[in-house]
Amino acid sequence: MKPLKPNYDDGMWKGAPKESFDKARDLRRNATAAERLLWERLRNKQLDNYKFRRQHPVSLYIADFYCHQLKLVIELDGEYHLSEQQKQKDSERTAALASNGLYVLRFSNHEVESHIDRVLQVIRDFISDLTVIK
Repeated sequence: MKPLKPNYDDGMWKGAPKESFDKARDLRRNATAAERLLWERLRNKQLDNYKFRRQHPVSLYIADFYCHQLKLVIELDGEYHLSEQQKQKDSERTAALASNGLYVLRFSNHEVESHIDRVLQVIRDFISDLTVIK
C-alpha cells in the first residue's frame, strides 16, 4: 500500500491534512454501536454494489461514511448533535462538504439502531434519485 501524502488531493480527500488520517484510524478503532451496525450493512459493497469507506478524511472533516463514486457522505449523529451550538456546527460542516461537490445524508444513532432497514432504504432512495439526475 502506498503511503499517503499530506494534503493528498486526487479528489477523494479534498486536501485533508495528514493528522486527519491518524484521527480517522482512531475513530475506526472506537466506533459507536450505530457506526458498527451501519458499517456491517455498507461494507464490502453490500449496498447496491457501491464501495463505502468509514471514517474517511475529507477536507478538514472526517466523514463517518463516504462513497467516492457517488460523492456521498453519510453522517451519524449522537445525542450531543441536538444542542443548538452543535446544530450550527453541523450546518457549517454540511455546507463545507457541499461546497466540495459532496452530498450529505444525516441520521441519528437512534434511527440506525432502531430502524436500520428504514435508514438503508432512505440511502437507496437517495442514490436512486442521484443516479437519475446524473
